[in-house]
Amino acid sequence: MLAVVKIAGQQFKVKAGDSLYVPHIEGNDGDKVEFSEVLLTDNAGAISVGAGVKAVVKAEIIKSLIQGDKVIAFKMKRRKGFRKKHGHRTHYTQIKVTDIA
Repeated sequence: MLAVVKIAGQQFKVKAGDSLYVPHIEGNDGDKVEFSEVLLTDNAGAISVGAGVKAVVKAEIIKSLIQGDKVIAFKMKRRKGFRKKHGHRTHYTQIKVTDIA
């Protein structure tokens, strides 16, 4: 069974057993989470979309906090002596989809 689920404002295509990185979710390692905002399901060719979808994606948090790659934002104006350097690392959570019900 395949599902498209909306997690923290982003859409992910998931199957049972998939492991993926999603934007940071509150919780600890081993916690169970459910995502009820399912946009599409495909069950052996039977596709349901929109309001007709009655599914819930169940997952388990594997690692609660993972930092992404460092991103540097550098601004400079020539001949003015203006330089500004900002950086950040986006936080992610690794989850494993256990069931689509």
